Amino acid sequence: MSSSTLETHNSVSPPPTTAIAPKKRADDVAPKTTWVDRIEAFISRLSTRDNFWHAICSFIWLPLAFFSGIRTRRISEDVYAAYLPFRRFNRNWYRAMAGGALLGNAEIAGGMYVFGTCGSEFTVVCKNLNYTFLRPCLGPAMYRIKPQEDLNALVAAGHEFNITLDMDVVQQIGIPGKRDKRVGRTVVTFHVTPKSHHKTKRQRQRSTTPS
Repeated sequence: MSSSTLETHNSVSPPPTTAIAPKKRADDVAPKTTWVDRIEAFISRLSTRDNFWHAICSFIWLPLAFFSGIRTRRISEDVYAAYLPFRRFNRNWYRAMAGGALLGNAEIAGGMYVFGTCGSEFTVVCKNLNYTFLRPCLGPAMYRIKPQEDLNALVAAGHEFNITLDMDVVQQIGIPGKRDKRVGRTVVTFHVTPKSHHKTKRQRQRSTTPS
């Protein structure tokens, strides 16, 4: 028998290797959708559908926006506006628009714009608001909203981000030939986070908490 034949018979084939699947981290596990999450998403989509459902949701969860009567509309490609009517709820004792109404509705106007653009899969939290009072407002007020960054691009990226809005607050005159008066100026910053990030963070905390 030749040496080559002996080498062939005496050689031992190595044991088959089994691939070991990498251990999944908590970040890689897709968050489970519960019935509470589905109800929350349904209500969020409903609140951004039209002004009627927005008013109903505001009456339950945001009564200041409901009783003030604020509502939003689009003016141009990148400028939105929120209209605050000159009703008794918004006026002070000397029949001018109350400063608290102008200040509080500035956050509501900006939040309505950001949430309406981002959709129901994001949470929107106000981080900072600067309001400068320029003159008394003796009629309906309008918040002209313009973002400093590209909001649609930030939403498409799918990460949490900050968005800063510039708002000019003007008193609507309603008389042909007369310009609206600017009564205030606002700079507000919102922090926007995908709801999936919150769920993943909660799952990660549960997995690291000792039982």
